[in-house]
Amino acid sequence: MSDASYLEFDAIVVGAGIAGLYMAYQLSQRGYKVRVLERADGVGGTWYWNRYPGARCDVESLEYSYTFSEELQQEWEWSERYAGQPEILRYVNHVADRFSLRKYIEFGAEVAKAEFDERDSRWVVHTANGTVYTGNFLVMATGCLSSTNTPDIDGIDDFQGNVYHTGEWPHGGVDFSGQAVGIVGTGSSAIQAIPHIARECGELTVFQRTPNYSVPARNGPIDKRYEAKVKSNYAGFRAKNRMMPAALGGSFPGTNVSALDVSQDERNLEFHKRWDHGGFAFLGAFNDLGISRESNDCAAEFVRDRIRDAVAESEVAEALIPDSVIGCKRLCLDTQYFETYNLEHVHLVDIRKHPIVRLTSHGIECSHRSYEFDSVVFATGFDAMTGTLLRINLRGRNRISLNESWKEGPKTFLGLTTVGFPNMFMISGPGSPSVLTNMIVSIEQHVEWIADCMDHMQRTGVRTIEPTVEVQDDWVTYVNAIADMTLYPRCNSWYLGANIPGKPRVFMPHVGYPNYVKRCEDVVANDYQGFVLQ
Repeated sequence: MSDASYLEFDAIVVGAGIAGLYMAYQLSQRGYKVRVLERADGVGGTWYWNRYPGARCDVESLEYSYTFSEELQQEWEWSERYAGQPEILRYVNHVADRFSLRKYIEFGAEVAKAEFDERDSRWVVHTANGTVYTGNFLVMATGCLSSTNTPDIDGIDDFQGNVYHTGEWPHGGVDFSGQAVGIVGTGSSAIQAIPHIARECGELTVFQRTPNYSVPARNGPIDKRYEAKVKSNYAGFRAKNRMMPAALGGSFPGTNVSALDVSQDERNLEFHKRWDHGGFAFLGAFNDLGISRESNDCAAEFVRDRIRDAVAESEVAEALIPDSVIGCKRLCLDTQYFETYNLEHVHLVDIRKHPIVRLTSHGIECSHRSYEFDSVVFATGFDAMTGTLLRINLRGRNRISLNESWKEGPKTFLGLTTVGFPNMFMISGPGSPSVLTNMIVSIEQHVEWIADCMDHMQRTGVRTIEPTVEVQDDWVTYVNAIADMTLYPRCNSWYLGANIPGKPRVFMPHVGYPNYVKRCEDVVANDYQGFVLQ
């Protein structure tokens, strides 16, 4: 690697979101020469790109924040129970500045390909602008929800109006005043955006394929008394949450009671309490909502009744009611979402009954009629967890591509590493808890494990690390076996890749955060059992 055109580092990190920033912090603190490559012109990752109206975190602000610095935890003051995108982006920028992390970042550096050089045991990373970097380690901090998914609809280029995707929103905002707007999708982003767009536009038509469960967020100004209580023992608060299955506790802890062990009146009383409190606390009403279909049906029917209460027209209400398991897709949190359909200028089209045929020059043509719009919004989500990894031309030993290696579905060990790609780590990769947890808690655990692994290699003179085929196959089997003990696989969700045509159906996230952490610790305690270190 003597070529002067190569910029040499100990570690190359791809992505300057919450994960990439913490990786840069940890490695720089430990004395590594690190370079973070970021395609955007700023930090923030998903919070940089997702600027659609109403974009907001669904984890409470006091939990959706870094834990590594007590000073940071104490000094930063959140304004709302659930922070909105602008506030989270300000927070991430504050962290980048407070810990002087920008000097490690190359902005506008989109990674085109990365290849492992077997001769020198180093990664060679090429950016789209022609710059080449090399490092002993490659860390993919590319995020689980960073590759937008736009459906393959005929005529999509024929539409003469404005087209937007919630995951790539114009940074200057969009003025929908007086416009006729069509929005495709009713997932989490749409559920947040629709009430805001409806307040602004002249006419809003929502095209829904699959109705989704959503519970009220009950967002508002942060409770200063609750904030003071948390900050008085933030370490204890965090430690308790790390022992939760999703690494979050919220302000309304779960119960240890089965929904089937109490009367219907008692069940409904508990559901009402949590509905009024808002947030993910709803799924903590009983301890078996995620594993017992009978118990889950009780919760699902309660939410269906609340939708019927909220929506005036019964036909519209029934179209908005899911008939699936509640919680097998990530539960949505909303503010007046269902009530929005009571507005005279808001319309719902059920595209299971009336499929979209094509986009025309003036709007959307369905099987039963055509609609004219000034703007069309795609709230159609992401190629989750693997999308960005597979869009980058990653090549490991013998120049095998990650796409080829994962053609039957993603295969990892611990969600952190994959066979054939030495010294390459993934933060929140498939096979890790990631999207089933408070992401920041999972991210910090991953980053610290990776940094500790690098330290171990430096101390012991090890040049490369990668998992064995056997342990990787066992891990994929284990992750799916654990999921099969729950109700998660009962939905066609993006957890399975079901939203992407042709994507292999593999349940990707690991269920149960504390057990995962214990396994990671055991691997290290047993001299990195399951890995080949050379």
